[in-house]
Amino acid sequence: MIAALLPDIWFFAAATAVTYIADWYLHQRGSYLVNRLGKVRAGLPIRFLLRQLMIILLLARLDLAEEPLFYAAVACFLVFYGLQAPHGALTTLIRLRRSLPIVTRNVDLHAVRIPDAPPRALLHRASEKMLHLDLPAVVGVLAAAGTGEDFLGYIGAGVTLLLAVGYNALLIPYLRRSRRAPSAPEVLKALDTWLGEYQPTVVLYFSGSSESAYQGNMWLDTMAAVEGRPLIVMRERNLVPQLADTSVPVICVPAGTHLMNLNLSTVRVCLYPANVGKNIHMLRVPTMKHVFIGHGDSDKLASVNPYSKVYDEVWTAGRAGRDRYALADVGIRDEDIVEVGRPQLAPIESWTGTTKNPVPTVLYAPTWEGWDDNPGNTSLLLAGENIVRRLLKADSPVRVIYKPHPFTGIRSAKAKAVNARIKALVAKSAQERATDPRWAKEASAAAAGHAEAKAELGRIEARLAALAKPGRAGGDESEESRVALADPARQAEIATLRADWNDAYWRSFGWWEHKTVTGAQPKLYDCFNQSDAMVSDISSVVSDFIASGKPYAVTDSAQLGVDEFKRQNTAVRAAVILSNDAAEIDGLLSAVADPAADPLAEARHELKTYLLGPDEPTSMEQFDAAVQALAAKAEARNLGVAQRVGAQQPVAPLPDAEAASSGAGDGTAEIIAEVDAAVDPDVPGAPDADAGIGAGPSTIH
Repeated sequence: MIAALLPDIWFFAAATAVTYIADWYLHQRGSYLVNRLGKVRAGLPIRFLLRQLMIILLLARLDLAEEPLFYAAVACFLVFYGLQAPHGALTTLIRLRRSLPIVTRNVDLHAVRIPDAPPRALLHRASEKMLHLDLPAVVGVLAAAGTGEDFLGYIGAGVTLLLAVGYNALLIPYLRRSRRAPSAPEVLKALDTWLGEYQPTVVLYFSGSSESAYQGNMWLDTMAAVEGRPLIVMRERNLVPQLADTSVPVICVPAGTHLMNLNLSTVRVCLYPANVGKNIHMLRVPTMKHVFIGHGDSDKLASVNPYSKVYDEVWTAGRAGRDRYALADVGIRDEDIVEVGRPQLAPIESWTGTTKNPVPTVLYAPTWEGWDDNPGNTSLLLAGENIVRRLLKADSPVRVIYKPHPFTGIRSAKAKAVNARIKALVAKSAQERATDPRWAKEASAAAAGHAEAKAELGRIEARLAALAKPGRAGGDESEESRVALADPARQAEIATLRADWNDAYWRSFGWWEHKTVTGAQPKLYDCFNQSDAMVSDISSVVSDFIASGKPYAVTDSAQLGVDEFKRQNTAVRAAVILSNDAAEIDGLLSAVADPAADPLAEARHELKTYLLGPDEPTSMEQFDAAVQALAAKAEARNLGVAQRVGAQQPVAPLPDAEAASSGAGDGTAEIIAEVDAAVDPDVPGAPDADAGIGAGPSTIH
């Protein structure tokens, strides 16, 4: 605006270039500022419109308001602005008509025709691309104003309008019926048909925030190994891309009404890894038994949530979980608790009693700050920096692996800042160690191997990226649902590549190098296997690490005192207890360096059995047995309901006229049909799940 008012055309051109580059950069970075600008009515379309208005102001200040160039620029920008409306409508309609009511993986939807998605280039950030088509007109008008050659402005305006019309024209064919996705009723009918053929028996029901995908991912291998016909039901579309690769069929049903009308009559057991509000949409179905399995075993209050009363059973890893509910007295009956072990812990390697490398590795894996400001939630805020500093400055060299919880900093700005400072500490110490003469010989000897491992990582990642999504590149959610069928060969290759990636990752840097590990890979259990000891907080991370038998420390951030801290938290009874200054860390390092100086070894062994259950039978065998036992209970319940309802049937049917006159529409026949259909899904006239067969018994009562 200042350049236009002066007027200074070259200053204006430079400022215009800066605004274009800044907008592009902020959008590429996904900047928070972009969202804030939109909230204060300075969004992308407004910013482009203002820039065009400033060009008109510049032309007026240059005394060109009566020239043809001025009118050509005004007409161009007005027409261009008008073309943005149909463009926005077209992109919105295409997306709506490409959207399915469900998202699936490993589900055969051949019964409905799902056409290929439009090219990604047309719809990805379409509004931004359309707005940037004003660039030829802007350049042309400025060049014409600066040189006096009006034809440059006319050419620029013509190119802008031609491109805008062309963009709209490219979108129109994708509105044709042949390009649209099938209607919601067609898709849901096809899904019901598939469910009737597959007849799932056990479901993992998962819902949560965008950061909670790990809670479902940790159960995928268990679901793939469970006896029966497993199914994963999700509720949030944005979580589907975050779901790890699995051979188990997956259906994401965002709408509660669609979920409640699915044909899940063959399901006998439903497993819930999280306590969330949307669980109610499945809990309402009485023909299946409902189980809270959680997403970890710990002494956190979340592990004894009173909400757990809504489930038929609560499954814990070991005896500790049962005792935890008894102590909490939140209404969970002891007979409703089943100990099933932790099948996910199979990849964790047991401690051999010696360090994995010449320099011991200590993992610091704090949990996040939680939803309140309880100082006992995490060690990060009060003790995190002290822990890391003491480890980095230990008398005998130690390698530190820092792996923060994925939720760290989502609620507390202070936790986010501490996390950033710890990362900086680890990075700085790693740089100092790299230049330390003590490690120069090791670094030189290992340089070739590290380079080879890094090259191998690149090749593996490229292959994994190629295998990540079946079908052609650029397909949308609907197209992926069409092509995402289980391919055993592909899944086997992915599993092999991931194991190779993990091996190459740890070989790509020295066993003496400090490291911050974030993201989905490498996994937490991989960090367990690389470490010789761990420091953490009251969370399932501690319980899981105990499976390794390695020394560990837990921070008493709330300063309860050692005795009280151990009394309140089962998992720390075999731990080195740290105060917030972490002065006790030497006790942990001594146990790692010399097993003879490890007074807690036997206590860890006993605690492992108490927390996680016996080694035999295996956790997977225990889990399977629990599924089958509960499925039998569900079957018995359904049969019992059918028999009780059957006992209410009249001895002889009334004639039609008599039935009509006596008002026999009491719903008994409908109840019988509903229960029969629930017990035997092949009964004709099976009702929608939304009808809820629970209506039968309640009506009888």
